[in-house]
Amino acid sequence: MALAVLRSSFRPTPLRRFQLPVQTMAMSQQRFSSSFSSYLVTPQELNTALKKYPSSSISTAPRVIPLCAAWFMPNDPEGRTGIAAFRQGHIPHARFFDIDGVKDEDSPYPHMLPTNEHFAEAMRELGIQRDDEIVVYDTAEQGILSAPRVGWTLRFFGHPNVHVLNNYRLWVEQGLPVESGDPKPVEKTKYPIPAYDTDHVVLFPEMKEIVKDYGKEGADEVEILDARPYGRWSGEAPEPRAGLSSGHMPGSTSLPFGELLDPKTKAFLSPDELRKVIEGKGVDPSKTIISSCGSGVTAAVIETALHVSGFGDPAKRRLYDGSWTEWAQRVKEGSGLIKKL
Repeated sequence: MALAVLRSSFRPTPLRRFQLPVQTMAMSQQRFSSSFSSYLVTPQELNTALKKYPSSSISTAPRVIPLCAAWFMPNDPEGRTGIAAFRQGHIPHARFFDIDGVKDEDSPYPHMLPTNEHFAEAMRELGIQRDDEIVVYDTAEQGILSAPRVGWTLRFFGHPNVHVLNNYRLWVEQGLPVESGDPKPVEKTKYPIPAYDTDHVVLFPEMKEIVKDYGKEGADEVEILDARPYGRWSGEAPEPRAGLSSGHMPGSTSLPFGELLDPKTKAFLSPDELRKVIEGKGVDPSKTIISSCGSGVTAAVIETALHVSGFGDPAKRRLYDGSWTEWAQRVKEGSGLIKKL
């Protein structure tokens, strides 16, 4: 079945209360001028911008706002949490975006995109205005993990000016300003309810049709890239969520997100190096590329690597929101839709 047919026949579930899109993620990046020349921002670039545009409660000018997206895996051996990492140390005047809180509350799966209304309310509570320039960042311990997911979410909902810091570990190592404590109170804004382009996300019914048609005519139109560690993809290592089978979707390619990062700094590799890694996996840039992972978080690391390296057609880059946590709970192992090596 051709992908175009799948898209035309697919409809989001009524619970999500989707609106028709008025702009795409690519368009949303062009409406406002930016303080930065690329999607990935260096610590020095962010520090310079924060000095140039200091936080002020009386200024009406667009602001540069650091947004902490700290998050740890549910099986973190030290029991760390994102908010605890924020309290320990964060960029001055940063806000904290809770991935486990800003999600689809009606879904049994973690980190599914929130409704338009929930997203807008989260932005209001964070004191973010639509013309603010947002720079999302991770933890010093992990380098790059969850910030790309929050950056992708903001772009998905059409926020005009979004970037990802590359990365907070280097910010700390370079001795740039850090403060500790709870998030500071902010004045609630009137962030408008957004609309978005559903072509950039894949939900389970469509994903199942794509995978079921693997090997049939038209199936070669899609590349599925899996960001989980190779052992989980192959089925040799367990999943971090108890009772969840490991393995992979037929036709998917293993691209552990760590291969896209510098092994020492855990920052993204250069655009040229990212292209080499992706090309080394045999990915065809002419096809639609769907990123997946455990629960939709590190899939956005792949999506960001595709974005900053210019690999493939931006209109054909998509993300499977439920990822493996949803997939392994909704298909049966005997169905042939879970493969192990």
